[in-house]
Amino acid sequence: MHRLDPPRHPANMRPRTKRDAGALNHLFKIVLGIVLSLTVLMASSSAQTLDAVKARGFLVCGSSTSLAGFAQQDVDGRWSGFDVDICRGLAAAIFGNPDLIEFRSYRGEARFAPLQTGAVDVLVRNGAWTAARDMRYGSRYVTASFFDGQAFLVPQSLSVVSAYELDDVSICVVDGSGELQALDDFFFANQTSFRPVVYEDVADLAVAYRAGFCQVVSASGRVLQALRRELPDPSQQRILPERISKEILGPVVREGDDEWFNIVRWTIFSLITAEEVGVTSLNIDSLAATRSPIVRRLLGVEGDFGKALGLRATFMSDAIRAVGNYAELYDRHFGPQTGAAMLRGQNALWSNGGLLYAPPIN
Repeated sequence: MHRLDPPRHPANMRPRTKRDAGALNHLFKIVLGIVLSLTVLMASSSAQTLDAVKARGFLVCGSSTSLAGFAQQDVDGRWSGFDVDICRGLAAAIFGNPDLIEFRSYRGEARFAPLQTGAVDVLVRNGAWTAARDMRYGSRYVTASFFDGQAFLVPQSLSVVSAYELDDVSICVVDGSGELQALDDFFFANQTSFRPVVYEDVADLAVAYRAGFCQVVSASGRVLQALRRELPDPSQQRILPERISKEILGPVVREGDDEWFNIVRWTIFSLITAEEVGVTSLNIDSLAATRSPIVRRLLGVEGDFGKALGLRATFMSDAIRAVGNYAELYDRHFGPQTGAAMLRGQNALWSNGGLLYAPPIN
């Protein structure tokens, strides 16, 4: 007679005991509790940006890398620029005071971590809007505040007014960013030629151009504008009007807070609408008795669009009064008085051949 040993089960398939079942049940409750706690925490934290800003008493704005005309500091550490004024307009919409801000600049092309951790409330300039940046990092692009793309900087002495006139020229360009390929495509399509002078860092472009190593510089329009302002005589340099790529810049907020998203979005829309209907920082106080429905809504004297956002009825007019309409904002930082005027181009109103557009306030 053969002895039959008790059946042996693989370690991962042995019969469950009451102790095992109890342990598993306890573990399940712990995991479920953690998940529910995180869900509640995320929901509460993501929906309270405005409350946090009000409790702090000031708005924290961030941008990726300072850039002349957009965000720069003076010798006393004060920030100014297009991006900074967007932030000031937002502070005015929230507090009625554009100076209740702290502005922070972070090195790099796209910086999402400071936004995710709550170090900043909004990024007023970050990397250009793309599908990946809009979907992968727990952030949302709000709307376009500046349209851009790859452009060309040329000396006035070259006597060209359009990119389509460029032929047999040397062009300084950064490699590895897709801009060299864009040049190849552009010149191939136009059956013209160029000689690339390639650098690894955008800071080298200005040095090389000033030294005469190339006749033309190609980069995004905003980079060229900053570069141009650093040259000895900006008026002798021209940024050609064409863009051979498309880039959309605008405020970025944390994902999951629709109220905050709408506050930032409608503050931008109010500046655009103000330009459309002729409301400026100079005439806004004289329009209280206007009979125009759209102007009355913009001023907050008809309809209370701020209530749904947790703001005053006058939040849009407060932003306009603080920084002006979009045209005033643009001209302040890129107009003739800067010594390096940049055409509105794509950033003109839709009614003037540009791309700038805001939904109606009704």
